[in-house]
Amino acid sequence: MTIHDNNIVGTFSSRKSTRSRKYSRLLLTSSLLAFGLPLSGGFAFADPATEATKASNKAVLEALPFNDRQDFEDAQRGLLRKPETLIIKKDNGDVVWDLESYKKFIAIENPAPDTVNPSLWRNAQLNVQYGLYEVVDGIYQVRGYDLANITFIRGDTGWIIFDVGSASETAKAAYDLVSEQFGKLPVVGVMYSHSHGDHYGGVKGVVSEEDVKSGKVPIIAPEGFMQHAVSEGVIAGNAMSRRATYMYGVFLPRNEEGSVGAGLGLTNPLGTFTLIAPTETITETGQTLTVDGVEMVFQMTPGTEAPSEMNIYLPKFKAMWMAENTTNTMHNILTLRGAQVRDALNWAKYINQTIELYGDKVDVKFQSHHTPKWGQDNIIDYLKRQRDLYKFIHDRSVNLMNQGYNGEEISEVIKLPASLESLWSGRGYYGTLRHNARAVYQRYMGWYDANPSDLNNLPPVDAAKKYVEYMGGEDAILKKAQADFDKGEYRWIATALKHVVFANPDSEAGKAMLARTYEQLGYQAESGPWRSVYLQGAFELRNGVPNIKAPSSASPDAIRAMDPEMLFDFLGVRLNAEKAEGKKLTLNINFTDIGKKYTVTVENSVLNYTEKQVTDADATATLTKVALDDVQLGTATIEQKIQSGDIKMEGNQETLPQFLGLFDNFEYWFNIVTP
Repeated sequence: MTIHDNNIVGTFSSRKSTRSRKYSRLLLTSSLLAFGLPLSGGFAFADPATEATKASNKAVLEALPFNDRQDFEDAQRGLLRKPETLIIKKDNGDVVWDLESYKKFIAIENPAPDTVNPSLWRNAQLNVQYGLYEVVDGIYQVRGYDLANITFIRGDTGWIIFDVGSASETAKAAYDLVSEQFGKLPVVGVMYSHSHGDHYGGVKGVVSEEDVKSGKVPIIAPEGFMQHAVSEGVIAGNAMSRRATYMYGVFLPRNEEGSVGAGLGLTNPLGTFTLIAPTETITETGQTLTVDGVEMVFQMTPGTEAPSEMNIYLPKFKAMWMAENTTNTMHNILTLRGAQVRDALNWAKYINQTIELYGDKVDVKFQSHHTPKWGQDNIIDYLKRQRDLYKFIHDRSVNLMNQGYNGEEISEVIKLPASLESLWSGRGYYGTLRHNARAVYQRYMGWYDANPSDLNNLPPVDAAKKYVEYMGGEDAILKKAQADFDKGEYRWIATALKHVVFANPDSEAGKAMLARTYEQLGYQAESGPWRSVYLQGAFELRNGVPNIKAPSSASPDAIRAMDPEMLFDFLGVRLNAEKAEGKKLTLNINFTDIGKKYTVTVENSVLNYTEKQVTDADATATLTKVALDDVQLGTATIEQKIQSGDIKMEGNQETLPQFLGLFDNFEYWFNIVTP
């Protein structure tokens, strides 16, 4: 994998000293090498913050209560052990997690640089705190080893792990750290709090599939977990994964002009994503379960931060596990990577239910990101304000919607009340008030804002050409844009220059100025994802789409976990309508290992399936689900499986190969900031 470029992050400012220039080069080089990306070509670096950006960030510094240091005390409370350096690698030496690349420039004693919003810098300072922490006696968290925390609950004979991180390598490293402190104890249970990958993807780093299948280690998850865990990452997985490269800034250099974290944590590890199906399903609030002597009382919270999610009360510890329903940031009602819009109203109601059910029984509140809170009064105050944060976003957005405002207008005028505006745990480090308000509008009203001009408007390239023509041509726009850039009017310049680039993707001057504009917007952003989106956009304007091997949006474990219905739904999405035009295929598929039979048809460029098999199919394929998975994963061909007898065909022998030849393999690195 090689990045071919001569200008990887922009134009390096002559104001920087030779020493600073060398240090930036070292940071960038180590950052890219950390992701297994060999370097080629020369490098130049980002522009400094403009005076307008400095003024914007200074205003933040003056507006918020930076003298409140309680979060820093909480982040350091209970530290038991941490390695001096933290770089986690695969067995082959590839780097999975490199905390050092952040630690080199983010430290508690360092003030925010001009190129980082001071509030986001504060968040980054908290997120680089790492190691093994005691929450209370018997509850321990490994933080800073992954985007999410990995939590260890001491049972009678071993560890119950609440959420296992994103990758098997980071999960194993966390388990090793705990074992260094307490001695090697077995894992006796695993809890998936919800259906997002950074909470279950590391499972095979701490338990084996054999121990789970044998019943030795239960895996507990909320109802609907497998359906949502697999479908969200597969059906729309390619587009979501590509957009996630913007949202999390994985490929950005780690320095003051690059990534300083994702708000919810630092970033996603680049390790081995795994999945083992749950053995126990929680279905209702109030349900209890005892694992290795630890009683758990469950609160179901579906449709909040995830479609399938649950909180857990631990009576023995007077501890409330909030999954990801409350963290130390405003969360997303709609993520920038893309997902279904979440229900802010229900989210608030479930937090209120937590207060009503457990508020008088809790001494500590902890969750899958950020640090815990201690003390009943402190916790109740926190939960009430988190509840009111989501309730306000919902109610005020709908109020303005009913006054006739559209999503863009709502995002521009909505303001938090002072009591929530100054709340550090409600700041927009991950979600933001602006895009969450638009999400509420989208949930109720959809994409159409009721203005007839927006009903059948031109697509971006066609519209861009007309905008440029109407505005006097590219040169005239660039001249005006430079004048507005000098005044710090970056939001408008981003809109105007987007049209220049889409009208003429070969416009070097247009792309260069738009990149500089995105850069300043990134420097001003309080949200980690917003910063990453702007800076990744600037990167791709200057260098093009990365020329590296694309990650798969569907891991082998996810493909094998898909039931046939979900697999057929996925194939329906992948069907190439042009290739299927005029085709009429009927294929019976008999799975011998799971005892299911289907008829799959292609007609009208649509794939349908049914368990009511027809008798006059073009062909019948008898096989195992495992054999079909092997073909889907590319570890074997149809011909090899037929030759080995793993697939037996009756009828027209060409039907199955013809059928499987109708599907698209999605291109991961599609363009975003250029047409």
